[in-house]
This record gives sequence, C-alpha cells and structure tokens, in this order.
Amino acid sequence: MKVNAEARQRLSELLRSHEDEVLQRWAQAASRTLRGRLTDAELTAQVRDVYGALLGMVDGDGELAGALGGESRAALTELSQRWARQGFTPTETANLVFTVKEVALGLPGAEPADLLALSPLVDAMGLFTFETYAKTRESIIADQTEQLLELSTPVVKLWDGVVAVPLVGTLDSARAQVVMEKLLQTLVDTGSGYAIVDITGVPAVDTQVAQHILKTVVAARLMGAECIISGIRPQIAQTVVALGIEFGDIVTKATLADALVHALRASGVEFAKRSRAL
Repeated sequence: MKVNAEARQRLSELLRSHEDEVLQRWAQAASRTLRGRLTDAELTAQVRDVYGALLGMVDGDGELAGALGGESRAALTELSQRWARQGFTPTETANLVFTVKEVALGLPGAEPADLLALSPLVDAMGLFTFETYAKTRESIIADQTEQLLELSTPVVKLWDGVVAVPLVGTLDSARAQVVMEKLLQTLVDTGSGYAIVDITGVPAVDTQVAQHILKTVVAARLMGAECIISGIRPQIAQTVVALGIEFGDIVTKATLADALVHALRASGVEFAKRSRAL
C-alpha cells in the first residue's frame, strides 16, 4: 500500500520528536527474543540502524524498492547478513524490525492514522530483511557444503610420481566433480604419472558410482596419468559383475598397498627383501 506524503510527513515528525524514547523502548522490546545474545550497546546500535532505515523510507517516497530507498536497503542488507552469519534465527532478525509497531502504539500523540501509515513501511522492511537473511543463509550453507566436500576428498602423495584419492562414503555427482578437479590439479602440480583411486571406504558401488569413477579415470588418462582402482572387496566385485559394469583395461587391486606396489613397479622401482639376521 502506498503511503501518501502527508501521512509520511506526520509520521516523520512523530518519530523524530520521540527519537530517544523510540530507540529505548524498541531495544527493550527486541531484547525479549534475543536471550542476552547481544549487549545493550550492541542492540541499541542495531536498532538505531533500523531506525535510520525507517526514517529513510518515511522521508523518501515510502518505497523501499524505489530510487530513494537505496540507503535503507543497504542498512537492512548489512543487518540481515550480519545476523545470519552470527547464527541468529529468522524470527529474531525479523522481530528487530516488526517490534517498532509495538513501540509506536505507546507514543504520546500517536493516532490510528499514524499506525496505518507505519504498518506497510515496516512490513516492507521486514519482508526485505527476511528475504536477505534467507539468501545469506543459503550462501553460507552452500559454502560450507563445498568446504566439506573438499575436506572429504583429499588427494595425497604416496610416492614420487604416485598420488592417491581415498574415497569414503557416498559418491554423488557433486562430490565426483570435486574429486576429479582436485585429482587433475594435483597431477599437474606434482607431475605424477600414476593415480590410485581407492574405494575401500565406499559402502556400495552401483552403476552411477561406477560411472563417476570411470569418468575420473578417463580424465586422469587425458592428463597422461595411469589410474589404478583399489579397494575391490568381494561384495563390490560381485555387484560389479551382477550389474555388468566393465572397467575395461583399468587395473584393479584388492588393497591400496597392492595398488601402490603395482604403481611403483610400473614406474621402475625395484623391491628387494631384506633377510633378518639370526
């Protein structure tokens, strides 16, 4: 609802003439849902920022999305993003905006028309705050998911010219992409000629998982590295046969140790057993 200029002018005079009272009562009302998570000084500063955003709308054209609402949007965006990163709930964030309605009810000289003019402005601010909060939380969750994927897919150097990717857990499309990118980058950085993909920690191998592994092997081969798949347990071998999955000429080994021995021998490393002295 568009608030006319006359109503906004009266609302501006009402808020400005009781500024100290508004800020004090607003901070007190907002603190009820925060359970002491902010100090009085911090909460007062936050409330003052929202108060400034409200006055910006009142003194402007009354539209948060309009050309004159830029400063108000910036203040609300900063608040929403900060509170989302600090772990405040959507309710706590939106409550900081909406409690000004409660405060306005008790202002001396406030009339019903003033509250009707205030309500759509505050509602617009609250909706914008909630949307910004949600977008920020989605971004945080996406970043954390990416970090967890990277942590769960390490590429380790086992020997000069030999690297390994120990896979643990389910291998979906997103994780397979991370595995491929990290493996290829490590091959470039180390100049390794052999890569071992260890699936000992993968609970089950189906057609989709096998396809992800095969794509990773093909990509590594295009980089000039030979791939070995280790961790082929009896159960996995039976499943692979039952599903008709073909690994072609890719070398497979039962254990990571067997795969490392194969890679070292293929790279020209010779082994000699040392006899124990009696």
